[in-house]
Amino acid sequence: MPERSAFAPQYASIPHRDHTAELGMWVFIATEVLLFGGLVLAYFVYRHAFPQGFAAGSRHTEIVIGTANTAVLLTSSFLVAWAVEIFSPVTAKIVTWLLIAAACLGLVFIMLKGIEYSREYDEHLVPGIDFQLAGPKANGVQLFFVFYFVATAIHALHMLIGICLLITLAVICRKAPTTRHHTALHSAALYWHFVDVVWIFLFALIYLPGRSSS
Repeated sequence: MPERSAFAPQYASIPHRDHTAELGMWVFIATEVLLFGGLVLAYFVYRHAFPQGFAAGSRHTEIVIGTANTAVLLTSSFLVAWAVEIFSPVTAKIVTWLLIAAACLGLVFIMLKGIEYSREYDEHLVPGIDFQLAGPKANGVQLFFVFYFVATAIHALHMLIGICLLITLAVICRKAPTTRHHTALHSAALYWHFVDVVWIFLFALIYLPGRSSS
């Protein structure tokens, strides 16, 4: 393996290169935490102001699709972690298929989310476009769906970026994977796991409130 050409001159060694790449990904994830943290903070502020409206809004969501998407995303995250664990030139073909399978599951997630959006549009639950729910809880429900669509759309955008990363790495790893590619795969896996964790929080905030009191 061409170790001397595996890192640029600014790095002292391969571990130095790898640690720098990992640190860069963690810094990026920290900025993403601030983004989603702001959304979650806004959620709790308005949920405190409109508790019944948020509970009613949650009961309008498609919990079966949400649960299925959680299982899909957890499975894809497992496949990516497996690919990182077994990565080597000998297992290049297996790693490639694991990444392709994870990317396909990501596409399934996006497809299910699209079905969910379509149903919510048919039920006139899209604020600013077609929201027709009336009654004393309508304002709270509308605020809930503002958070729902903004948060899940941003998450879906992150999913699409992650899918592109996985497909790109699958194509690269299929040929002649090196330590540089393992570093890239490790960074992409950190990103994919972060997207997974964000969805777990969104699932708990969006689909579960109000279900037990319905």
